[in-house]
Amino acid sequence: MTRSVLIVGAGAGLSASLALQCANLGMDVALAARNIEKLEDISIKTKASLHKCDASKIGDVKRLFEELDTKLGTPELVVYNPSGRLRGAIETLDPEKTKEALDVTCFGAFLVAQQAAKRMLKRGSGSIFFTGASAGVKGFANSSVFAMGKFGLRGLAQALARELHPKNVHIGHFVIDGGIESQVRSDRKGNGDDDMLDPDQIAKTYLQFHDQHRSAWAWEVELRPWVETF
Repeated sequence: MTRSVLIVGAGAGLSASLALQCANLGMDVALAARNIEKLEDISIKTKASLHKCDASKIGDVKRLFEELDTKLGTPELVVYNPSGRLRGAIETLDPEKTKEALDVTCFGAFLVAQQAAKRMLKRGSGSIFFTGASAGVKGFANSSVFAMGKFGLRGLAQALARELHPKNVHIGHFVIDGGIESQVRSDRKGNGDDDMLDPDQIAKTYLQFHDQHRSAWAWEVELRPWVETF
């Protein structure tokens, strides 16, 4: 069976690191995003297939997995990365934009997990991972929308772990507590003292999690740089 991975909400940083490491392991890589033009460079490096998909849309997610059925088969690992961010005081937030953000952060995760689970249950194995945040375990002022989405995402992951682990489908939720270092964002370059999360090291943790023996599966891990207080 060909090893394969689907990364939804792919882009620079963590997604690119994970795609590269999976490709180096000989896995076939599929990348899905609303804007696939930004993925051309990483696609060349990993020989990944690109799939245009708005993960908050039922029809888009259904079509994505139907495409994979014919081109890749059922991925052994599916990773859901998208987040919808909207900051502001509760009395000023736009309800429609709030709903859009929640659809991206949480409802899209449900849609992707549902399509992945249907196929993995039929095959008898697989892993579904969700990229969370510290906002999913503690709420912050003026960040109620992000908290709602990430708390919902964590609840989804916990419920699915209890539902699907006994059926040999591994669920993982990753609490990213800190900024992820980036070479394209001036505010995310770090000071050279490992004060920000290294996307390559996060990706390694995802793959180590994927390789856990099922006699000792975890469903969640928190990741933060050593300087982060919590």
